[in-house]
Amino acid sequence: MTAQEQSLFGIDKLNVVRSEIPAVTHVDYSARIQTVDRETNPRYHALLSAFKARTGCGVLVNTSFNVRGEPIVCTPEDAFRCFIGTDIDTHSWTNPRRTHLASRITGTSTTLTDTSLSNE
Repeated sequence: MTAQEQSLFGIDKLNVVRSEIPAVTHVDYSARIQTVDRETNPRYHALLSAFKARTGCGVLVNTSFNVRGEPIVCTPEDAFRCFIGTDIDTHSWTNPRRTHLASRITGTSTTLTDTSLSNE
């Protein structure tokens, strides 16, 4: 961070680019990082590995899914409506046998089955 960036306050400070994944980097450059171990959580590790192979970024943000003034998303239909009605870049959802990833950035939609996840 430059001296000029350090002197900023409020929204101006929030607009300073802090990392390639700014959604997980706080204003003070800290982050609450959680790691996923292949042995203790193989399915989630495989999902992250597959996501990294496709996007170059092996990080997913885990947060509540809603927009201000709306209830938290509870169903796939709620999730789809929220994704379509916002500027969210990427969205994934899972049922018992497959995970779906949709991205506005790449204009793609991918389905990862249990088989493709277990190959990682």
